[in-house]
Amino acid sequence: MALFAPLTNPVRPYAWGSVTAIPELTGTAPTGGPQAELWLGAHPSAPSLLDDGHGPRPLDRLIAESPEELLGPATVRRFGPRLPFLFKVLAADRALSLQVHPTRAQAEAGFAAEEALGVPPDAPERVYRDRQHKPELLCALGDFEALCGFRPTAATAGLLEWLAVPALAGWASELRARPAAEVLPALLRQALGGGAGGPGAPGSAAVLTEVTAALDRVAASGGPHAAACAAYARTARDHPGDRGLLAALLLNHVRLRAGQALHLDAGVPHAYLRGLGVELMANSDNVLRCGLTPKHIDVPGLLAVTVPEAAEPSVLTAAPVAGGDPSEACFPSLAAEFRLSRLRLADTGVRIDRADSPQILLCTAGEARLSAPDGTALRLARGGSAYLPPTTVPVRLDGPGAELHRATVG
Repeated sequence: MALFAPLTNPVRPYAWGSVTAIPELTGTAPTGGPQAELWLGAHPSAPSLLDDGHGPRPLDRLIAESPEELLGPATVRRFGPRLPFLFKVLAADRALSLQVHPTRAQAEAGFAAEEALGVPPDAPERVYRDRQHKPELLCALGDFEALCGFRPTAATAGLLEWLAVPALAGWASELRARPAAEVLPALLRQALGGGAGGPGAPGSAAVLTEVTAALDRVAASGGPHAAACAAYARTARDHPGDRGLLAALLLNHVRLRAGQALHLDAGVPHAYLRGLGVELMANSDNVLRCGLTPKHIDVPGLLAVTVPEAAEPSVLTAAPVAGGDPSEACFPSLAAEFRLSRLRLADTGVRIDRADSPQILLCTAGEARLSAPDGTALRLARGGSAYLPPTTVPVRLDGPGAELHRATVG
């Protein structure tokens, strides 16, 4: 195969997606419908197409045919004959589902159980679609809002006291009196219990209506919880009457600027709310949802894999790699399957030299040019992407002012 080849990437038209953000990035005409995610990779449910000079073919099939050529022997030894990461552009115009990802052991057990039950791989109620865990890193390309991890319990108690909803007064008291490991699973279970316990119980339609009104009031107050309550109020309008709203109140509200990132490990409840970002994760589609979605909800399954730890979220920024090219900055991650870095090209360009791992380049600003010693070249406009198999031959990347995000193995 050549030293690099262009990718054609599928769009996932989930209902929460922006109508315009991905078309604006890729320079394509909007379809009139939501375009939520652009997938760059080899996941079998939506692989990219790679044109190696013989016409475009699904990347997962090409890898299956020539794993060592396209992945490199080191990657095949570590992860088997599959691309270990999945790269995405995510464009949220409405709140995504409130969700948690499993550990590898949980994914293997869940996949085996659903296989034994004969649940079809594409069935809406299928939870475990593969055997892999799904750590992920989200880097904002502009202003981005998310819910990420359980907020420290005293801070959540304070927010609930500002809301002053009688049905949740007991929650605030419990959050102040009990350890996070005890109180968070109990409140999460109550939040997701729907109308159980009557019309005044948490999760009932009447309480959800009262909470939504209180969120609007606190958002307009300009107080310390105004920004978070404005985000929760928008989420309530995105998903009216959804029991996931109360669960969302337990989570940290995070606002990212362009270039800032979040790392999400197994067991961390989260939901992306608004914005455009690049997302890099282990090559998995395992998601357990409990609300804010019309998709299949598995509350017991989600509760079983959720880690009840409360902490302020860690917002990450990219840092230069010691001894590396100053044009490249890497986001910290402990995931073995992936590494995300950002390249900002100056007049001198960059030499790409990574002989042991495959990589995908995505141009997110300006225009870049890949070139090989034999004169082969590829232009990457904004939104364009390329696949680079492992090679000992250096590749040049030029384009003053261009920005690219680079996905490779950790």
